[in-house]
Amino acid sequence: LDIRRKSHEMLSVFGGKIPHCQTLFAGGVATILSLDRIIAFKSRLSEIRAFIDSTYLPDVLAIASLYPDYFKIGKGVGNFISYGGFPVDEQKNKFFAPGVYIDGSLKNFDEKKISEYVKFSKYSSGSGLYPLNGDTVPDANKQGAYSWIKAPRYDNKVAEVGPLARAIVTYMKGSDSNYKALIDSALNALGIAPDALVSTMGRHAARALELKLLTDKMDQWLDEMDPSGPVHNKFDIPRVSEGMGLTEAARGSLGHWIAIDNWKIKNYQAVVPTTWNGGPRDDNDNMGPYEQALMGAPVEDTKNPIELGRIIRSFDPCLACAVHIMEGDREVLKLRVC
Repeated sequence: LDIRRKSHEMLSVFGGKIPHCQTLFAGGVATILSLDRIIAFKSRLSEIRAFIDSTYLPDVLAIASLYPDYFKIGKGVGNFISYGGFPVDEQKNKFFAPGVYIDGSLKNFDEKKISEYVKFSKYSSGSGLYPLNGDTVPDANKQGAYSWIKAPRYDNKVAEVGPLARAIVTYMKGSDSNYKALIDSALNALGIAPDALVSTMGRHAARALELKLLTDKMDQWLDEMDPSGPVHNKFDIPRVSEGMGLTEAARGSLGHWIAIDNWKIKNYQAVVPTTWNGGPRDDNDNMGPYEQALMGAPVEDTKNPIELGRIIRSFDPCLACAVHIMEGDREVLKLRVC
């Protein structure tokens, strides 16, 4: 808990507060970069890195060796997506490599192949639409629907996102030698093959290994920050336009799409990591990643199905991110998080 608190302090150094930092806005940030802020962040980072190296990563590997059966359950769909995240050079190469691993083949990522289905979601919106063309019209009493999450698909395929997806894509691409070496070292220590990572325990291992690499890289990124540079670029809101933002968040691939008409937001759609992982069946009755991961899982005690809880928690779910419904009128607005 102390390390978690200090991690939040790191975010607040540049973000003002956490969660829901308020310094990010179109064109840049509202935080003035200073040497004091960099030092404040870096001092906490040093302690976080020490905790990961001495406690978190060793603990995860120790637990993995004690519960090897969890490398055999919760495998799920076996398809993975990474949008790519954290540019590292002028050529736009990224620390998290973009790509898709679908049906055993590694391919380049194409955002135009993303669509959302709602046959089993509690919305009356159109189904199978690209997010920018999508709509979100709630229908709480929709016949047959059982989820408030939509069902995103890539090229009509079910896919998982998150630390495991990033590890699989980066490992298969071989785009980061340090990433591959660390994964190979963990696999050797545990005596398992790479495909064993596609599992409940594999998700935890991938998350821990990723944090090790990411916090090591942060030191370099901090040294590259220039306090004398601008923190905001001036811009003009266009009368008509559309765009998107794609990145890798902690839980996985995150996308926002926006359309502007007459200087106002005409449509705004978000597909967050838990939308990808926690979504229901699609229009072809293909189950979502959570659902597929639960199939065939052994349950020792039906009154306390702890195995099922462990499988779902390995995805690090966040329903508050995936579902937001606003209802009301101009006078009264109520936000219901489901």
